[in-house]
Amino acid sequence: MNNYYADLHIHIGGSSSGSPVKITASRKLTFNAIINECINRKGIDVAGIVDCAAPKIIKDIEELAAKDIIYELPEGGFIHKEKLLVILASEIETSEKNGRTSHHICYFPYLKNIKRFSSIMGKHITNIELSSQSSGLPAKELYDITLDCGGIPVPAHAFTPHKSIYGRVADSWKKIFSEDQFYSIPALELGLSADTNLADRKAELSGTSYLTSSDAHSASKIAREYTMFKMARLNFKEFSLALRRAEGRIIGANFGMDPRLGKYHRSYCKRCGKVAETLPPATFCPYCFSKDSDFIIGVLDRINMIADYNEPHSPDFRPPYFYQIPLEFVPGLSNNRLSRLIDAFGSEMAVIHNASLEELRQIVSIEIAENIIKARQGELPIGSGGGGKYGSVYRTKIEQLTFKI
Repeated sequence: MNNYYADLHIHIGGSSSGSPVKITASRKLTFNAIINECINRKGIDVAGIVDCAAPKIIKDIEELAAKDIIYELPEGGFIHKEKLLVILASEIETSEKNGRTSHHICYFPYLKNIKRFSSIMGKHITNIELSSQSSGLPAKELYDITLDCGGIPVPAHAFTPHKSIYGRVADSWKKIFSEDQFYSIPALELGLSADTNLADRKAELSGTSYLTSSDAHSASKIAREYTMFKMARLNFKEFSLALRRAEGRIIGANFGMDPRLGKYHRSYCKRCGKVAETLPPATFCPYCFSKDSDFIIGVLDRINMIADYNEPHSPDFRPPYFYQIPLEFVPGLSNNRLSRLIDAFGSEMAVIHNASLEELRQIVSIEIAENIIKARQGELPIGSGGGGKYGSVYRTKIEQLTFKI
C-alpha cells in the first residue's frame, strides 16, 4: 500500500467565467486554480472539491477534460498529471424538524453521478449555482438521494456550533438518521476545532472513520488539515474502500491543527466579546451571564455536554492524530519566506514533514527554522480560539533542541 495525503473539503470561490460559487471564498479559487495549488505548492495527492454540483463548475470540469488537463478514471475520480486525484463532491445544507441545520458532503465517483445529483438538488435548492445552499431536506432524505446517485455522504465539521449534526442539531446521530443509514455512514469530518480524542468520547462513533480536512475558502488554507490514506493507487474505488477499512485499505493517520487553534473551540459571548476560559462546559457567559442566542457554545464545551465518556475510548483501528500548526501560523514566516521554502523543498508537505533543521536554516533564520520544527512537534504555545476567531500561536526563543531530526 502507498501513503496518500488528502484534503477532502476544498471550496470553489468562482467559475472560470468569473461567476460566484462559494460567496465567502476567494473568487480566484477556481477548479483549475485548486488543481495547480495542490500540485505546485501543497504537495497533496487527493483533492475533494465540494462545489462540483454547480452547473457552471460542471461545465468547467468538462472543458478541462476536453483539453486533457484532467481525465476520468475507470475506477472513479479524475486524475491530473498522474499525481493528483480529484474527487467531485457537493456540500449541502439540511434542515430538521426542530428547525436546526447541518452541512453534509456528498462524494461521487463519476461526472455522470454528480450531474444527476445536481439535477435532483436543483429542485430543492433556490440557486444550485451557489455552494452550501439550504436544500430544505432533512439529512436522512439527502443521504437517500446521495446513495441513489452512487455517492458517499459524510457529515461535515460535525461538532462546530453552526450548521453541524452534533454542534447544532442533536446529541446523537440516531435522532437524525434511520438505523440502516446510521450503520452505513462510513466516516465523519471532525472539523478544525475537534480532534480524535474529543470525538472518541462519543460511544456511537466507535465504528466510524474520521476525516481531517481544511474547509478551505482560499488557496492558502488548502491542506491546513489533511488525512493520510493507505491505498494501492489513486482512484475513487480505493478511497471508498479506505473509508470503510476494507481489503487492506485504511486511513493511516490524521493531521490536524491543535483544536485550540480552531475558531469555535471554546464558548464565546457575543454581548461582551469574550472567549470562555472557565472549565468546560461553559453554557452561559461567566463574565456577563448571557446565554441562549447571545452565547455560542464551543466545540470543547459541546462535547463535554454530550459525551458518553470522560476520556476517549478509541477503537483498535483508530489511526494516530498528529497535531501540527499550518505554516501560515508559524511566527515570523512571511508569505515571501514560505514561497522560498516551497521553491527549495518542492511543496508545503515536504517543508512540514521532511526538511531538517539544518536544511531549513539554509533558507530562513534560525528562529523561524526552530519554530517550524517546534510546530512539527506540537511544542509552540497556543491560545484558544472562539467566536469565529482563530487561536493564537506565540513566538518563543528556543535555547536548545533536544529532539532528533
